[in-house]
Amino acid sequence: MTYSAEQTSVEARLLDLIDRGYKFLHPCDADGNVVTVVGIRAHGCVIDVIRLDAEDDAVATRLPGDEQDVLAPRKLLWRCRGSAHDVLDELLALADDYGADRAKPIPGCWVPGEHGRAKWLAASS
Repeated sequence: MTYSAEQTSVEARLLDLIDRGYKFLHPCDADGNVVTVVGIRAHGCVIDVIRLDAEDDAVATRLPGDEQDVLAPRKLLWRCRGSAHDVLDELLALADDYGADRAKPIPGCWVPGEHGRAKWLAASS
């Protein structure tokens, strides 16, 4: 199989995200086909999410750490939409502390669910 330079570049960027602590989910349809690829990283007081639906359809967001639904958030601190290549570049260039003054750290953990889904479970004090 031959890969284009852009495909290799996208793959390298995904590996960079893994190195930064992103965890990836691969939701599947009823036939077992991957529908999308979702990467999530909770750090400090924010949660970063990237969703890759196709090579030309990707969206990345930064949310406050207390956001209840990371796939349909009510509040965004940052958002970028476009090709996988462009969105990955923007996400990798985003400072880790962006939005740190807008939210307080929320303790909790990711709990695995069915069909490759996960949910953020905020810890209570």
